[in-house]
This record gives sequence, C-alpha cells and structure tokens, in this order.
Amino acid sequence: MTIRHYLQFTDLSADEYAYLFRRAAQIKAKFKRYEKHQTLADRTLAMIFEKASTRTRVSFEAGMYQLGGTVVNLTAQGSQLGRSEPIEDTARVISRMVDLVMIRTFEQERIERFAEFSRVPVINGLTNEYHPCQIVADIFTYIEHRGAIQGKTVAWVGDGNNMANTWLQAAKLLGFTVHVSTPSGYDIDSTIPGVELGDHVKFFKTPHEACAGADLVTTDVWTSMGWEAEDAARQEAFADWCVDSEMMACARPDALFMHCLPAHRGEEVSADVIDGSQSVVWDEAENRMHGQKALMEFLMLGQLDD
Repeated sequence: MTIRHYLQFTDLSADEYAYLFRRAAQIKAKFKRYEKHQTLADRTLAMIFEKASTRTRVSFEAGMYQLGGTVVNLTAQGSQLGRSEPIEDTARVISRMVDLVMIRTFEQERIERFAEFSRVPVINGLTNEYHPCQIVADIFTYIEHRGAIQGKTVAWVGDGNNMANTWLQAAKLLGFTVHVSTPSGYDIDSTIPGVELGDHVKFFKTPHEACAGADLVTTDVWTSMGWEAEDAARQEAFADWCVDSEMMACARPDALFMHCLPAHRGEEVSADVIDGSQSVVWDEAENRMHGQKALMEFLMLGQLDD
C-alpha cells in the first residue's frame, strides 16, 4: 500500500470520512459490548510528545492496545530530539522499528519534515496550526447525537487557533458552515497554508451573533500551550467570549455544546453550560479514542468490510 499520512483534515476525502465515521461507530459498539477488535495485532505505535498531553496520550495508547498492538512512548526530554538530533534522522530511525507514528508538537512544519522521511504513516496528534484528530472526534460525536453534519451550522467562539483552522477545513470538505467570532487581534490567520476562506465560513463581531441559529456551539481555552506569557492580555481581550447560557439561548433549541478540553469554568465557558444538558464534552472526549482507532486501522489496512 502507498503510505498515507494524516497531517491535517484535508488528507482524507469526504467519502473516506464517511467510511471512517461508520467504522468508528462499529468499533465503539464492539467496545461497549466488550468484544475484542484486534485488527492491528503485533503492530507498534510510536508516540512522540513535544507538548504535554492527557487525552491524546490516553486515547491513542488505550486505543492501540485495544486494537491488539503495542505502544512506545517518547518525549523530547527523554529522547535525542531533546538533544537537537535532526527530526529527519529521528524519522528515518523510528520508522524502521515501528508501524505507525503519532506526533504532538509545535509547528506544522516539524511534523511535515518527519513525515517526509518516514517509512510508515504519521498522524498529527496536535500542532500549532491544526488538530485534525479532535475534529474527527467532534464530528463523530455530532453524528451520534444529531445525525449528518452536512448543511448544519457550527459556531466557533474564542481564539482563532488550531481548532478553528481545522473546523474551517472540515466545513469546506464536508459541506457545513462555520460561524466565527474572535476578539480583535485573535482572528483566524488565513495566510497559514491550508486555511481557506469562502462560503463555508462567516465572521461575526459578537459571539451572540455567531451563535444565532447554530446547531453546535464550540470553543477552546483562551490561552493555548505556548502562549502562557500572553495570559493576562488574553483574559482581558476574551472577557466577552465566555460561552454562557445566554449565548447558548441564541443557538437552536437542540444545539449541542462541545469543548476539546481541558476547560476552565468561568473563563471560556460557564459551569452551567459545560455541565448542562446540551453539553456532550464527555462523549466527545471518549470519541477521541474510537475515532483514532478507526483512523489508525484505516492508515494501516485501508477500508475493511467486517
């Protein structure tokens, strides 16, 4: 098979995503019935973390073990990457010893350099620019609760970050609309390669306007990893971008709320929203594992019929 990498959301087609979501549902159903699903027996996943993680590590590691495989966990501090070994050399070596690599790092350029010299599929566990595995989980969760996302409206409230960028990619590919509201100076950067504006995105000055008629309202922390020095300025700039019950009331009555976590109650979301009846954040978090199991299987084995 030709090596397939998953570095940003656009690396798969709409038809491949339709398969991926169906497959994730099948794999999750087996998990809930305590049925073994070990299609990746004797395969090894290497996980490389240059950024801290909870959900990414647990979801990939538990998922790979459930698929019958094994996992090697590496950090920059505990490997030669932390001693300035060229990432190309790390890729050449690691990809001769494992079957799949997941990387959670800083600039998108780092994961692209690794993939260029890798002999096995590489998965983006998060970069500064994109977070495709999270959006797979989010869309899968929406489908579980409300059906197809095509033609729907997703409201993005908050920072124009890697999550926002990936939502835009997904909207264009899968046929839905994203309403974006960010504070001035924290807009989506359309100069990033792969971030395209068009009919699939609409921008609003206030978050209440962005949420009007939305089927899904979603947000993220105000200060992502790597931007801690700006925290005080961000707290002030984002003060009106806390998703609360008043904002949710602007959306459709059956709108869902999502957050990729970790969350700060009272900052980007109020406690009554994230812990309320419209919130599906815990399903969303669990679905990282099931979506990624389907993704790893697909990258290794292609589409399966069972």
